[in-house]
Amino acid sequence: MPNTRSAAKRARQSERRRQRNQAVKSATRTAVRRTREALEGGNAQTAAERLQAAASALDRAARKGVIHRNEAARRKSRLARRLNAVTSQAEREAGESQT
Repeated sequence: MPNTRSAAKRARQSERRRQRNQAVKSATRTAVRRTREALEGGNAQTAAERLQAAASALDRAARKGVIHRNEAARRKSRLARRLNAVTSQAEREAGESQT
């Protein structure tokens, strides 16, 4: 229980921010998970579309201060690397089947 009016206000602000941060983190995790699932499925086109959505969600979270901007950059980079691996593997398989 806050003892002063300012402490009560800070408690209200903290609770509002906590709920907002929780919603943004949840949306970000969902977007990243969907991207990972598409990558594991091997569908490069769907994965590329979902990577775009995940990158947008990560950037939005970083802009709002929910996560650090370096964390957003690192997670986008890792997802992009996995997409590139899936894409190059699909291209290699397509090339082998043509010969």
